[in-house]
Amino acid sequence: MGTHVLDAMAREGFEQVVALHDGQSRLRGFLGIHESRIGPAFGGIRRWSYRDEDQALLDCLRLARAMTRKCALADVRAGGAKLVVLDRPDLDRRAAYAHIGDLVERLGGRFYTGPDVGTTDEDLTVVAERTSFVTRPGPDGAGELSEATCEGVVAGIGAALRHVDGEEDWPRRRITVQGLGSIGRGVASRLLARGASVVAAEIDPERAEQASKELGIDLVDPATELDQTCDVFAPCALGGILHDLSVSRLKCRIVAGGANNVLAKGLHGDRLHERGILYAPDVVISAGALIRGALFHLEGRREPLAAIGARIGATLGAILERAREERRSPGRVARDEADERLARTRATRILR
Repeated sequence: MGTHVLDAMAREGFEQVVALHDGQSRLRGFLGIHESRIGPAFGGIRRWSYRDEDQALLDCLRLARAMTRKCALADVRAGGAKLVVLDRPDLDRRAAYAHIGDLVERLGGRFYTGPDVGTTDEDLTVVAERTSFVTRPGPDGAGELSEATCEGVVAGIGAALRHVDGEEDWPRRRITVQGLGSIGRGVASRLLARGASVVAAEIDPERAEQASKELGIDLVDPATELDQTCDVFAPCALGGILHDLSVSRLKCRIVAGGANNVLAKGLHGDRLHERGILYAPDVVISAGALIRGALFHLEGRREPLAAIGARIGATLGAILERAREERRSPGRVARDEADERLARTRATRILR
């Protein structure tokens, strides 16, 4: 991968990829800016124990490209980016995030960053000490961003149920939630409040026990999560989990969750379609935090959670209907719809 970075950038239309290295903090990572011509690029900071630099770079590029499509489908006049950090035992975390804050500040508003897997509120506070181009949760920032994501995911699940059955009818639904981090737990809580039957899988025993005790949720072995007979499988952990082997194991009617890039490859969305399983594209339903953060920075307002849910539900409903009419997989339709919107936005900018 490392020897083909420029080819990958040209193929996917990237503007810039920056390799990050700081000897003091032992920071190593990548910043990928996919699109910043139509508006600032938005993307969180992901800190993860990558196998090697090539895997980190590939993840950076995939996530940044998806963020541009997410912005287009959310009707946000902005582009996509992503910053990934290779987590290491000797990483000086505070110094690393301070270095990132300085980098973001030097970009002068071309790139706005925020939370992602592995980056906490404390980490973002360090970044915010160095730059204002960061989306922080809480009363001084855009609000609870994870809550916005959860609202969008549940609205998306509702839209998918209506598309399949004509109604939500939550008390009759059985939903399997994968992952009980901030997103999975928030989604599970909302589903339970609506009367749905929810089971969940979580690889962290302590987190699983706490969620089970506080939510009263039924737990299943993570090794069997794909084998659960249910209406909806909601992946809310890391991406890339749906591939040839896992797709064949699914016993659900709908896949709809908060994880980014849940498909290992685009063709796996086609495999779901061939099996008669409706896939709610994550590039649509996981956009709640993006919508709230982007509107806070671009328009100076905090979009209400209910409005975010309604917005995502309507967008997903339209994409699912187009997919039905064109007899194509929703993942392909979402990608095409995003690229068509982006092309129109770019054309409008050029004309101006």
